[in-house]
Amino acid sequence: MKYFLGFASYYRNHIRNFAHITSRLSKLCSKNLVFELTEEITDAYERIKHELTNAPVLILPEFEQTFRLYTDAACSQGLGAALHQRQIVEGNQERE
Repeated sequence: MKYFLGFASYYRNHIRNFAHITSRLSKLCSKNLVFELTEEITDAYERIKHELTNAPVLILPEFEQTFRLYTDAACSQGLGAALHQRQIVEGNQERE
């Protein structure tokens, strides 16, 4: 869960109510916690996954400019990638 939240947090500015949605997931990272998978936790996880994979294009690319490819690999756990072009931050700031 820590890896997923770390990856998702990189895009928190583009996900409305990110802190509220992930608050239940963050509690799962506590030590000595008896893990109980509830519908609320599953819904929060699925909502963040949906927001990450179905987000609208924030700006149109400029094909004359440089693209940056960011990757994230967790050994045998999985692989992720995101294509960026500019370092413009437009989005929401929040705190839970």
